[in-house]
Amino acid sequence: LLCLRANDSTFNLSFRYANNAIKTSKYNIFTFLPLNLFEQFKRLANAYFLFLLILQLIPQISSLSWITTGFALIVVLSITAVKDAIDDINRHKCDGQVNNRKVDVLMDGQLKNKKWMNVQVGNIVKLENNEFVTADLLLLSSSEPLNLVYVETAELDGETNLKVKQALTVTGELGDNIEALAAFNGEVRCEPPNNRLDKFKGTLTLNGERYALNNDKVLLRGCTLRNTEWCFGLVIFGGPDTKLMQNSGKSIFKRTSIDHLTNILVLCIFGFLASMCSILTIGNAIWETNEGSVFTMFLPREPGIDAPLSSFLIFWSYVIVLNTVIPSSLYVSVEFIRLGNSFFIDWDRKMYYPKNDTPAQARTTTLSEELGQIKYIFSDKTGTLTQNIMTFNKCSINGKAYRDLYDFSGQRVEITERTERVDFSWNNLADPKFSFHDHSLVEMVRSGNPETQEFFRLLSLCHTVMPEEKKEGELNYQAQSPDEGALVTAARNFGFVFLSRTPETITVVEMGKQVIYELLAILDFNNMRKRMSVIVRSPEGKLTLYCKGADTMIFERLHPSCNKLMEVTTNHLNEYAGDGLRTLALAYKDLNEDYMIDWKQRHHEASVAMEGREEKLDELYEEIEKDMMLLGATAVEDKLQDGVPETIEQLAKADIKIWVLTGDKQETAENIGYSCNMLREEMKDVFVVSANTAEGVKEELHEPKIITNNKSGHVLCHIFRNARRKMCPEAAEEPTVIKSRVGLFWLKKTETVQDEKVDGDYGLIINGHSLAFALEKNLRLELLRTACMCQTVICCRVTPLQKAQVVQLVKKYKQAVTLAIGDGANDVSMIKVAHIGVGISGQEGMQAVLSSDYSFAQFRYLQRLLLVHGRWSYIRMCKFLGYFFYKNFTFTLVQFWYAFFCGFSAQTVYEDWFITFYNMVYTALPVLGMCLFDQDVNDRWSLYHPQLYAPGQKNQYFNKKAFVSYLIHGCYCSLIIFFIPWASMNDAVRNDGKDIVSHPSFAFLLQTCLLIVVHTQLSLDTYYWTAVNHSFVWLSTIGYFAISVTMYSNGMFYVFPSSFPLFGAARNTLNQPNVWLTIFLTFLLCILPVVAFRFIFIQLCPTINDKVRYKMRTEELTAPAPRRLLRRRSTRSGYAFSHSQGYGDLVTSRKFLIKRPLKMTALFTQTDSSIFQNQPQHYRTIAEEPQSP
Repeated sequence: LLCLRANDSTFNLSFRYANNAIKTSKYNIFTFLPLNLFEQFKRLANAYFLFLLILQLIPQISSLSWITTGFALIVVLSITAVKDAIDDINRHKCDGQVNNRKVDVLMDGQLKNKKWMNVQVGNIVKLENNEFVTADLLLLSSSEPLNLVYVETAELDGETNLKVKQALTVTGELGDNIEALAAFNGEVRCEPPNNRLDKFKGTLTLNGERYALNNDKVLLRGCTLRNTEWCFGLVIFGGPDTKLMQNSGKSIFKRTSIDHLTNILVLCIFGFLASMCSILTIGNAIWETNEGSVFTMFLPREPGIDAPLSSFLIFWSYVIVLNTVIPSSLYVSVEFIRLGNSFFIDWDRKMYYPKNDTPAQARTTTLSEELGQIKYIFSDKTGTLTQNIMTFNKCSINGKAYRDLYDFSGQRVEITERTERVDFSWNNLADPKFSFHDHSLVEMVRSGNPETQEFFRLLSLCHTVMPEEKKEGELNYQAQSPDEGALVTAARNFGFVFLSRTPETITVVEMGKQVIYELLAILDFNNMRKRMSVIVRSPEGKLTLYCKGADTMIFERLHPSCNKLMEVTTNHLNEYAGDGLRTLALAYKDLNEDYMIDWKQRHHEASVAMEGREEKLDELYEEIEKDMMLLGATAVEDKLQDGVPETIEQLAKADIKIWVLTGDKQETAENIGYSCNMLREEMKDVFVVSANTAEGVKEELHEPKIITNNKSGHVLCHIFRNARRKMCPEAAEEPTVIKSRVGLFWLKKTETVQDEKVDGDYGLIINGHSLAFALEKNLRLELLRTACMCQTVICCRVTPLQKAQVVQLVKKYKQAVTLAIGDGANDVSMIKVAHIGVGISGQEGMQAVLSSDYSFAQFRYLQRLLLVHGRWSYIRMCKFLGYFFYKNFTFTLVQFWYAFFCGFSAQTVYEDWFITFYNMVYTALPVLGMCLFDQDVNDRWSLYHPQLYAPGQKNQYFNKKAFVSYLIHGCYCSLIIFFIPWASMNDAVRNDGKDIVSHPSFAFLLQTCLLIVVHTQLSLDTYYWTAVNHSFVWLSTIGYFAISVTMYSNGMFYVFPSSFPLFGAARNTLNQPNVWLTIFLTFLLCILPVVAFRFIFIQLCPTINDKVRYKMRTEELTAPAPRRLLRRRSTRSGYAFSHSQGYGDLVTSRKFLIKRPLKMTALFTQTDSSIFQNQPQHYRTIAEEPQSP
């Protein structure tokens, strides 16, 4: 625990608290170079190339200039260093701006203007309106009535709505009296610095009395004072100890499955390199033994180097020569591509929400391709699928339901905009925006019905809402949750107006009469309690506890006399939940004065306890919240967001399984599931798990397995299984778990629950109390097996911890890529656990957004994020890796073949400058252009055909098998590129009878063939050509010839004779016709097999991508068929305003239309018809026209 004393610097300095200066920079002018290089060389790739560079400085083993490796390494290190330097300079500037801000500090009995960096713990500071909060402060007093302070926390948690803080009454009396503040000597004992923004635990000791401190009494650094003239605060945490700085630590680093695979493959390439070097070393030993003695006559060995030592040195020489098989620029290029794909998400106007001026945001640049591999989506409901804009819709009071309207025949009347609204003009304080239609409820309130008035009295008292009067007579409520705001507003309109509050009182206007209640205690809401209570004393001295919360929590704590009323209310709650409404139960309890005095004393002791405070308070809450009397229930409407059903339907077509994890009750969640197309009538069954015991949960989890197998014709098998289970219950069938090893040398153990095939779609709904049993070690695999048999899973009444546990369970045992999406603080845990976290910037603040990897304003944008950007990013990254490995294998293996013709002497076949420029200059831009802009199909077709997403889920585009194919392809091309020029130039002569062949001319021919082949291969892999792609390919090719001619020119020789001695080689080589014929023949032999293979493959077994691309090309070449325009009679236009239901549903269902057979080429069979059912609108007949996603 920390202990500090106000205005006592001597006492506080003895604890060595941090000062208020902050430092986020990492380097200074002296430490930048050594520290930055140290950090970069901690990366394996950079350390490897540094090792190669050191080897190249050893003359006995290096046949290459150090520049070949050094240039690439220096470029990579320099780019990273410049980026790090710019970032750190910006951090230095920001640190200086913040540390040099000024604030008034109370010192020696007067206010002095000091820099923030000079503020110390224990100082009292004065803040004025619109000033930033200097440090973490204990609020002492303010200019506002009741010692209230309004703060904006946008810099802290991103929320722009104002928060209300309130000082203790005992410190609020200090006001702005400088003498009183200077004499203040309160002692604060509190928790150590931590990153919990929503919690603070401490006590203030003043004049021998102890007062409990919580988060409402603290102003955090990063907040801004608003609508408050001034306030005084005591510094309790400064600088790095503030919660703002505690939250600026390192976030969880997420890596993609592509990253893991690439690291494994790079390590495999190390092994491949070692194998090649070993083979060539053996070859050198054999050659030295058989042929070496002949060559030593005119090429003698250096003194002291015999044949064995020569072979040992040759191994390291070939490590240098063949090091290009491991691309030095791979990781830099990967990060560049990811950065570009992240920018495309940020710039996508179709994911911009103009209502809130909120664009989509990629908050990380390292996970873009993972968006194309999602298999499971875990979604919150409130604020994610729904709008989180709450309106009071229905209620049940003392067994009577209100809001539904009935006609004279007793039939329920549908409420529309034309339905007469309740007139609240009798209430001068009513909210004009509030709408209600059941007039009987107003009559009951105004007639003085005691149960009805007690119902709305509870709603006006049991909350933590803060009132705000912006204009005279205009009352606004600042609510922590939209539910509370809706309920307090409802009470306000029905005559129970919450007017104001102090730490000790709540003022309510009841039917025009102002009543002040003494507030004795607030039993606050949390996700475990799922309820909140207040204890108040009326002016008549009556003590009452008012409680509201989840019906499951309230009903467990009711007096037995409420059983009958509870049954009726439960029926009403089920009806409300069936309509998709959010429900709460309300109850009260009259308290005894003597008991309350004793309980209050114990409550005070628990509230000031520094250890086990929450546990002690929970025990007291449980003690007093029992034997309550039921008042009724409320139902609040939260409408679905636009486009949610369509989005979920599209994602389901992409074979993405969606799980909803919500705190709502089962009936509400189930109804929402049907509303948004997650649960569908055509599903074969929807299983419900709601048992209250572990054994019951186990039976209910196993039931779907029996039913699905019985429906699949496995009845007899299950008869025997059930008989065996009855005879030997402990031998019950367990889920099939496949244990395997992955990673390098298969050192990492994994366990995977095997998928079980079922016939048809199923749904699963599981309650929170059942989920608690199902997540236990002995049942969690059974839960996972049952859940994975279902297309949709809905978990109700779940806690934030359970959300994270469910995500972790799937993540661990399914080995699938997961995505969690939510909008509130209770979703943060699952967002952090999932592979991809998506935050919705909604009504519940920005905690989810700040913890997420991607964010936007509406759930419907998720389909574009995954089906368009995610799929493109995954395909681009796979293409990049495949092409990158291919071109490097081709480049390096040519050196391998050459070793057999140069006596295994580690001589390079290429010119030194070409080795240096190959990856960094000649082939860098074309592959980046392809992997930043390529699209196999455009965004419109990606959305119309969600099936295109499936290959990414199955890792079809880049895996170990694909890597081997790139290796074989590179090996084949290297054979052609080396042996065709070798054969053509071995005995070739020029027109004047002189030999063409020389090492410079042969090297130049190989280099030219290599670049033309790899650039052509890239062109074949590119689907979508832009001006940038064209310019990158042509500039790289032309640049190669320009650089080569320049380097082989007479001018370069005269200026740098030692560096460019081979003048004229390029010009003399390109003058020969047979050289061009060799280039053309090499090109054909490398490219034609690829073209032929792809043509045959597409003809025989086309993929879903091939089919859609073929259809897209066909439609682009075919003009849309003209439509016949029909004149409409004037009466047709009036049909849209008819109240009765027309035949639109029948028309769009196509049930009475004759479907015309589709004419298809031989490439596509009738089994592909589902693909063509979703072709774009303007290419279909009116009868076949679909709704766009």
